[in-house]
Amino acid sequence: MTTRQFINLGDISRLRPRPHEVPAGSRQETAGLKPPVPASAAWEPGDPIAGRQFAKLAGGLSLESGATLPEVIVAYKTYGQLNAERSNAVLILHALTGDAHVSGPAAAGQLTSGWWDKMVGAGKPIDTDKYFVVVPNVLGGCQGTTGPSSYRSRHLNEVVVSTDAALLNPRVSTGSTTQWNGVSTGSTTERRRWGGDFPRLTIRDQVAAEIGLAKHLGIKKFELVIGASMGGLRALEWAIIGPENGIEIKKLAAIATTAATSADQIAWAHPQLAAIRLDPYFNGGQYYDAPDDQGPHRGLAIARQIAHTTYRSADELDERFHRFPQQGENPLTDGRYAVQSYLDHHGDKLARRFDANTYIVLTEAMLTHDLGRDRGGTAAALKSITAETLVVAVDSDRLYPVAQSEALARNIPNARLAIVKSRHGHDGFLIEHQQLAILIENLLNPSWQRAAVPDGFERCTEPVAGAELCRNEVTAASSRLNQPKFTAIAA
Repeated sequence: MTTRQFINLGDISRLRPRPHEVPAGSRQETAGLKPPVPASAAWEPGDPIAGRQFAKLAGGLSLESGATLPEVIVAYKTYGQLNAERSNAVLILHALTGDAHVSGPAAAGQLTSGWWDKMVGAGKPIDTDKYFVVVPNVLGGCQGTTGPSSYRSRHLNEVVVSTDAALLNPRVSTGSTTQWNGVSTGSTTERRRWGGDFPRLTIRDQVAAEIGLAKHLGIKKFELVIGASMGGLRALEWAIIGPENGIEIKKLAAIATTAATSADQIAWAHPQLAAIRLDPYFNGGQYYDAPDDQGPHRGLAIARQIAHTTYRSADELDERFHRFPQQGENPLTDGRYAVQSYLDHHGDKLARRFDANTYIVLTEAMLTHDLGRDRGGTAAALKSITAETLVVAVDSDRLYPVAQSEALARNIPNARLAIVKSRHGHDGFLIEHQQLAILIENLLNPSWQRAAVPDGFERCTEPVAGAELCRNEVTAASSRLNQPKFTAIAA
């Protein structure tokens, strides 16, 4: 039974559910009507493919830590068609708990709908009738790419991977041989998951794996590399490492991100990592065989609650929830305020679709991010970026504040800064589709005029070259709608 309890980390034993403590008819008992929470919601070989494709990187991957991943599989999705010149590719990089499913409905094997569905697709800002969109699941992820939930083996050839959708069936033991997808791979080897033994990753390690994917696909040029939040960290690294590996990056969009993870961002991550590791069911990261409701989902949910608070703005939370009690509950006895119920919901929601070890691995990778490491400092690193760059900040973002985006735009030689107006904080990059649509369409098509103007916006009557929206700017026909603004940055 899943129960909600107020806890402190000094009394971690109370994370364990105690059915006899749950009063009949209470909200805890009602919550018990929900399906049990799996120990991990990671995608596994044998689950429905749901449009994933897979690439195996030859020779594994040497990591910055000095460790080696002997085999690396990158799960990815593509949208649209690569043209004959291989010049229309766009790379989209997801954030912490995103995945390769950027567009389309949820389906068997894909628990969530596309996280940027309004931005990617036929006739949408990133138009799949025009562009070949590649979206990898990040290294360390839990949706098909090698990560803590992946199986490890002493045999490097035990997993055979192709790029079509019919692969990665569970291993079939045939006595002296092992088969994956009908391909014999030699003697049978007992396989176990990485779990808590998965090595420490950096953002650069993750980009190295994605560069391997690009080479696998035969792509030597990206028309656009775009990412927000953690995806923005990787996009910035791509702008430097990509050209060093012979891959041209024509345009770059770095959204709600930074050149180096700050002390404040590290501080917010610290209790999230502790909440997971101190969950009594975490078991050092070796929990994948645990029954439902006996995995580290409580610690993962608490981590998400902490993170989600930083993803939204203080003003929004106050406006939405005030000091209202949750319906049917009394905070003066044992009830919650509405904002607490909201956070409980988001914590539970993530625990049912993600993996605790992956949350740790990806969060710790974000902490390593420093574009200037071994490059003479962040300013020098940013000045080496040659791509035409759009930097986007959200005005109410308290996790990646506007000042960090200003520093990017100030130091990248060919960069513009656009400020998205939003009450939603950091999550504005997932919500403010109308504003982002204008910015991205104009970056991809400098002479663009929108065929269908979004509700509340006037058409740009004088399109110009470069990153300007239009000479008279896009104006809001309704005062209730915000508009993005380009901001001049002092040198």
